[in-house]
Amino acid sequence: MTSRLPTLAWLALRNLGREMRRAALTAAAMAIGLALLIVSRTLSDGAHEDWIDSGVRLGSGHVVFNAPGYRNSESLEDRLSENQVEAAFAAVERAGLPEAVLTSVRVSARGLASSPDGAIPAWIHGVDPAAELAFSRLGTDVLDGRYLEEGDRLHAFIGQGMALRLGLRIGSRMVLTAQGASGDIEGQLVRVVGMFRTGVPEMDDVLVHIPLGTARDWLGVEGATSVATLLPHSTFTGQVHEAAAAALQSSGVEVTPWEEASPELYSAVRIDDAGDWAFHLILFAIVALAILNAVFMSVLHRKRELGLLRALGLSSRQTGLVVFLEGVLVTAASGVIGVALGFALVWVFFRNGLDLTGLMPENLSFAGIVFNPIMYPVIDVRHLTQSLFFIAVIGVSASVFPAWQAAALDPAESVKVE
Repeated sequence: MTSRLPTLAWLALRNLGREMRRAALTAAAMAIGLALLIVSRTLSDGAHEDWIDSGVRLGSGHVVFNAPGYRNSESLEDRLSENQVEAAFAAVERAGLPEAVLTSVRVSARGLASSPDGAIPAWIHGVDPAAELAFSRLGTDVLDGRYLEEGDRLHAFIGQGMALRLGLRIGSRMVLTAQGASGDIEGQLVRVVGMFRTGVPEMDDVLVHIPLGTARDWLGVEGATSVATLLPHSTFTGQVHEAAAAALQSSGVEVTPWEEASPELYSAVRIDDAGDWAFHLILFAIVALAILNAVFMSVLHRKRELGLLRALGLSSRQTGLVVFLEGVLVTAASGVIGVALGFALVWVFFRNGLDLTGLMPENLSFAGIVFNPIMYPVIDVRHLTQSLFFIAVIGVSASVFPAWQAAALDPAESVKVE
């Protein structure tokens, strides 16, 4: 059987050449299906990465370091010491990523923001202005004024919602009140230097950024409540999380990936990804039916030819293998053409993004992020490999039944077919 395989492959290729129109139609159906799959997958992966990037920049980053229990208590008692903060930095460096990692050291506290017009709950973050400006997108969402700068001390950067509710404007004074490390309620007078607008009320109404040094002096703490890391891509999260968790196993530092730190965002990505796979399954079914129909019809219309092959000395297994190889060759050719066509479509039509502004309401948000109406394609090698693998499996599987039918033909009866 092995020695005859090149001959059987040549026969399969010759048969495809004799039935060029049928083979071309089958290959076209598969190639177009794979191309649409690639376009859909790259746009979907791009949208998901944008969601994740937007969410982690406003939240805890791709990987966050906390003291055990802080994520539940949000108490200053559960904070990282200065040595633990340094250990978190060292653990990220040991992950050995090829690109730079951004970090943000924060001292956070729940409290109140008040002005002569009233008082509202506030989520107060003490941040390093230079590091946070590169880490967070708040610096690009400035509505009025400016973001915090090096040298600022009694300054605050607040959301538009908070400013409206408290009657604040640039230069206005406000009082922040929170429980300090000693357990006493402490107040801090600050001046508004800038306002942001994300479009998410949960952020615009409560979030306040003040300089890290001011927060430490006011609340009487050293170290930080969290160290957030921003990775070049979300696919590095697992690598950094595992390396950091192993390095900090006995240091008393809890390492959490964004999937656990932002469960609502993770759920939104998973739900949308499930919808994408449902669409892809429909494409897979169309491709499978196209192959099955083409190869099976080829067997039905070539009973006499296949019977002659049997009469000339091919065994039933070899005859079936010829038909099977026809399906495999069509699948292989369609895969190459489909990948090339898919990448060409992405490059020609979507390299500058797919603008859905007219189809989406303004500031559409979910899970604490505002959706970007422009979808930029991202090629994920893992998903591309999965798609090619499934196409190959479908092509091979759809060729099995026609091959079995060809192998089961009776030579004596087949040669009688006109």
